[in-house]
Amino acid sequence: MAPRSALGKLTGDALRRTLLFPLESPRILRMVGLSYSLRCIVFHNVSAAPSAFTAGINVNTSPQRFEKTLRFLTAHYRPVSLEDVITDCEGRGLPSRALLVTFDDAYSSVAEVAAPLCRQFHVPAVFFINAAFLDNQRLAPDNLVCYVANVLGIDTINTAIRAVRGDEALRVASLSEVFGIFLPALSLAERETFLAVLRELAGIDERRTAHEAGLYLTAEQLRGLKSFGFEIGNHTYTHTYFRSLSRQDFAAEIDRNKEELESLSGTNVRSFSQPYGSSKDLSSELRGHLKNSGHHAIFLSESVANPRRPDLFRLDRINSCARNDKTLFFEIEVLPRLRAIRNRLFQNAA
Repeated sequence: MAPRSALGKLTGDALRRTLLFPLESPRILRMVGLSYSLRCIVFHNVSAAPSAFTAGINVNTSPQRFEKTLRFLTAHYRPVSLEDVITDCEGRGLPSRALLVTFDDAYSSVAEVAAPLCRQFHVPAVFFINAAFLDNQRLAPDNLVCYVANVLGIDTINTAIRAVRGDEALRVASLSEVFGIFLPALSLAERETFLAVLRELAGIDERRTAHEAGLYLTAEQLRGLKSFGFEIGNHTYTHTYFRSLSRQDFAAEIDRNKEELESLSGTNVRSFSQPYGSSKDLSSELRGHLKNSGHHAIFLSESVANPRRPDLFRLDRINSCARNDKTLFFEIEVLPRLRAIRNRLFQNAA
């Protein structure tokens, strides 16, 4: 009997061969409804360990894991650039198993660690940035909330929530509820009030804390990303949900960010990544505004397989949390297909 580890390797190899090769046949893909033209994957912070600003929000990938991921991706897929994707609207010219690598948020670790590794493996990438946090003058909402929860506890978060909403019964039990339930329901003004209360309760001098943490890119690092073959994308000015925003807010969050990034980088910003990645935030009004403001692609992160002829204004990405290659393969090849089938079944039943 083969050792368990060897058996696991054989099983994983067989599964890879099954999904990567036979299912590339267009006829089989059409029969089983599992067509999958473009894989997109999103990373955030590439750091040895989470800090108080990032622990609990699933944004951290270690440099060692990231390097192993790039080795896996370049061995089994064909990395493509945003230019390849945009100029091939119907997916006909992309190579088999095309894959686009992206990064969200303005973490400096991408310039310091991830970009050199991407260049080493000849992997182009798109870096979606919030200009408000460049040069570490402010803290992004996610990092501020995360820091307060990790240092002072969730009760402090609840105190701030009650101060904003005036409801003594309103409580959250975890960070996932803060980001999944509370924050999406706020207007921009309400969110700024909530963050201001958080800073006051925690006794945080935001400028000093942001500078000491050094989480984000400098303007100089942003300009340097061009030398690594990175394209700069729009991730809103202050990393906000759009569920409760008005059309009047689009200019402040989308247009301002695009203009500042283009001015700083000297390049054209032509793609947009939806903060938090949910299709619930992608309204027809938002799509229209992005098209009219010079964006050519919109990215979500619901880990759903993109169809054979993907919609450039609704490209989905895999938000990987894999700790090994087998799990990564499952995240890229199996779960997105299953989610696509699930979504289609729900649509047909509606």
